[in-house]
Amino acid sequence: MTTGYKFVIADDHPLFRGALKQALAGIAEHTEILEAGDFDIAKSLVTANEDLDLVLLDLTMPGASGLSGLIALRGLNHSVPLVVISAHDDPVTIRRALDLGASGFISKSASIEEIRSAVQAVLTGGIVSPGNIELGTERDPEISDLIRRLLTLTPQQTRVLGMLAEGLLNKQIAYELDVSEATIKAHVSAILQKLGVDSRTQAVILFAKIGTDPLQV
Repeated sequence: MTTGYKFVIADDHPLFRGALKQALAGIAEHTEILEAGDFDIAKSLVTANEDLDLVLLDLTMPGASGLSGLIALRGLNHSVPLVVISAHDDPVTIRRALDLGASGFISKSASIEEIRSAVQAVLTGGIVSPGNIELGTERDPEISDLIRRLLTLTPQQTRVLGMLAEGLLNKQIAYELDVSEATIKAHVSAILQKLGVDSRTQAVILFAKIGTDPLQV
């Protein structure tokens, strides 16, 4: 049995976090599990623990804003595998989560054994999704283009975009990231160019589109 895994469970339901802890505890001899009941705590844990092995994220927890929450967390630590665990397990949501860099998608209806097996597969470098769901291809050209553009952002640019979406000013972002305001201005300019928009307001509106519930198509 492998020793020494460190996980973050980000879900606002204590009972479900308990079930996830039970699933994860059986994976390794020594498992450290950090819990977040809202998205702000999740961000703090991902930022403070660079040695994480995996993050499990509920897309609908308070503050997560759907798939935009996934993007924001990946901006904080691009190297840690992030698995979405959600009751919204329609093909559109699953496909978009994987397209945006999630290492896996687990349905909340999955059994403890299925969750454990999926996490083990991701820990060995795999990509997992519910096997009984045909994911198809993206039918919305605007969303397809937006995903492609978002994937061109660097981790730091992704982080800055997430903070713009929170309504922070350049000087506040600079303080949070411990860089100069000029550096943030350069990041914002690059973000606008990569997203093909003219203002930070347009960038935030575009970013929010990936967080809305997808159409059931």
